[in-house]
Amino acid sequence: MNKEEFEKLNVFGLGNPNDTYAMYFTGNSYLNPIAKTENGISFANVTFEPGCRNNWHIHHAKSGGGQVLICVAGYGYYQEEGKPVQKLSPGDIVVIPANVKHWHGAQPNSWFSHIAVEIPGDETSNEWLEPVTDKEYNKLEK
Repeated sequence: MNKEEFEKLNVFGLGNPNDTYAMYFTGNSYLNPIAKTENGISFANVTFEPGCRNNWHIHHAKSGGGQVLICVAGYGYYQEEGKPVQKLSPGDIVVIPANVKHWHGAQPNSWFSHIAVEIPGDETSNEWLEPVTDKEYNKLEK
């Protein structure tokens, strides 16, 4: 999916370059914060250019916590450590429990956008780990 087609479908908007977290991404990503509730649930539209993905990471929590991805435009991937990659399309929802090592990003020939919903919990933190290498990424089923 090219950028022009993608932007017509990405109803939450591209946002700004994700410079704060750029060191944890291969390729360019964009962040558009949408809302935050009184009890701490935050919603942000994260957009990945084709081939962009974040590093392996873990959303730690003593209790509660985790993340939900709501796919809104384009095509992406999600993978938990030790499991096969999942292809993502608009309308797909991924529930990521706390303390699970994973990564997500765009497929090689498509822009991709998802709403990232951060679930509040006790003693939450994010641990950014190693990148998904080009060798690992290029072996995925296209």
